[in-house]
Amino acid sequence: MDEELYEEDEELQELYEHQRFVVDAKQGLLRIDRFLIERLKNTSRNKIQDGIKKGYVKVNDEEVKTNYKIRPADIVTISFPKPKIETEIIPQDIPLNVVYEDDHLMVINKEAGMVVHPAHGNWDGTLVNALVHRFQNLPTSRNGEVKPGLVHRIDKDTSGLMVIAKTEPVMTHLAKQFFDHTIERTYNAVVWGEPKEDTGTVIGHVGRSLKDRRVYTVFPDGEYGKHAVTHYQVLKRLRYVSLVKCNLETGRTHQIRVHMKHIGHNLFNDERYGGDKILKGEKFSKYKAFVENCFKIIPRQALHAKSLGFIHPITKEELRFESELPQDFQELLDKWEHYVQYT
Repeated sequence: MDEELYEEDEELQELYEHQRFVVDAKQGLLRIDRFLIERLKNTSRNKIQDGIKKGYVKVNDEEVKTNYKIRPADIVTISFPKPKIETEIIPQDIPLNVVYEDDHLMVINKEAGMVVHPAHGNWDGTLVNALVHRFQNLPTSRNGEVKPGLVHRIDKDTSGLMVIAKTEPVMTHLAKQFFDHTIERTYNAVVWGEPKEDTGTVIGHVGRSLKDRRVYTVFPDGEYGKHAVTHYQVLKRLRYVSLVKCNLETGRTHQIRVHMKHIGHNLFNDERYGGDKILKGEKFSKYKAFVENCFKIIPRQALHAKSLGFIHPITKEELRFESELPQDFQELLDKWEHYVQYT
């Protein structure tokens, strides 16, 4: 989860397990509970029937009874509440790359691979585990007891700058700056292809895909999702890929990854959004081997939160921070520059 101020509806979405099935045109009449038990692994018939009775299962956006028989082309949607997991945050002495710190806040340069806060599959080893070891009584963000100090977040495999609040007033003030879009955030990304224009703006509502809730997508304005704006500038053209700078006007989940894919320039090696395949270039085996080697150099989406600027909530001073590109990112650029120069 990449690049966003915590938003209430995003948090509520995480409380449910969402699934969607479109009934095959050749499907014969079949009770809804029998239909689902074949598709929901490790889910008992009792749980399915109880979920139908409680309205967690809908057909064509309407609640049904347990004896409802599905028909071809029916759309079955499921929103089972996730089991509540009570977990204590384990303080862990994890090194952090601290860029700036005072009594009120801290700015860090997060390494790629570090999860920001505990969640399913990552209950320790996160940034939050490091923060509760380092500080006591950090403020918690809205709708979450396990996110002390966090005002925003960036994806696990995105590297770069984050600001941490040490007190409640500072968190509130910073959160308002994010909400008002007055925080300056720029990212560097390597994308497939070369944009036609040197600068541009992508405007498009971003929301969870209706087909796969693990990913986000762009929807027509007003139809679904939230208003999102990304400004980009081409910094370097490398024949089949480009280095671009992205400035976030809004901060939706996966915004840069989704917006750049939307305009045909998927982030390099972004597995979730299709950038982990050769999307531009030659058919020669030598080129394919070169790209595969580049994938190994940076086994993640090529995205780095390069700069961060905001007003200090207490001193009112304008603060701005720049970070250097991480080693894997820089090595990727060097490889492509060498390739373009000598082939």
